[in-house]
Amino acid sequence: MFRSGNPALTQKSFDVHRAHGDEAMTLEGTVNKTGMSLLILLATAALVWNGLFPTEILYPAFFAALIGGFAVAMVTTFKPTAAPFTTPLYAALEGLVLGTISMIYERQFPGIVINAVGLTFGTLAALLLAYRTRLIRATENFKLGVFAATGGIAILYMVSMVMGFFGRSIPFIHQGTPLGILFSVFVVIIAALNLVLDFDFIERGAAQGAPKYMEWYGAFGLLVTLVWLYLEILRLLAKLQGRGRR
Repeated sequence: MFRSGNPALTQKSFDVHRAHGDEAMTLEGTVNKTGMSLLILLATAALVWNGLFPTEILYPAFFAALIGGFAVAMVTTFKPTAAPFTTPLYAALEGLVLGTISMIYERQFPGIVINAVGLTFGTLAALLLAYRTRLIRATENFKLGVFAATGGIAILYMVSMVMGFFGRSIPFIHQGTPLGILFSVFVVIIAALNLVLDFDFIERGAAQGAPKYMEWYGAFGLLVTLVWLYLEILRLLAKLQGRGRR
């Protein structure tokens, strides 16, 4: 039984889509697809970061990319065969979203973005090394714990979003109080641990002989986790810097 906290990566994906005479999925191929997806994301984020989007169209483009990215993610999740086409598109749309969000944070907290990017890729490298050397093992109890925590965080964010429609909020999610900082640290840890589950899931998928297009699907799952991790690190750093200014 395999389990990932990332909804894009479920055992059903590989059970239903095992290779049927196609070239098999490989770890190297998935790494290459992930690298290409990250380059696309960084390229579109750079367009926003370098001011190539006029102000009058930046925010409409941001909301369009936000909605479009969610729609493309849903299509990819439920139709993995489309991943070779939808994953690059998802990366491009998320680049626009992250570029805009990063620019807003950078204006308020100069230097925060480079720190968040460095911590994100540093976390990715550290956990990959820990996974490859078996310092961290994706046991069933480990998977269950991360899956439950990820689901709990998702529910809490959904409740906060609904409350926002009525002018209410859950303070510790957004405020730089000690409780708010501890919450963000917890969420960053859970987001990071999802990377371990993703590594394990992709490795097992390759071992099972999943078809070649699942390399793009695995890249999509990793990209989803990395986007989440970056945003949570950005939020945590903003809380810490905001508290330091008081």
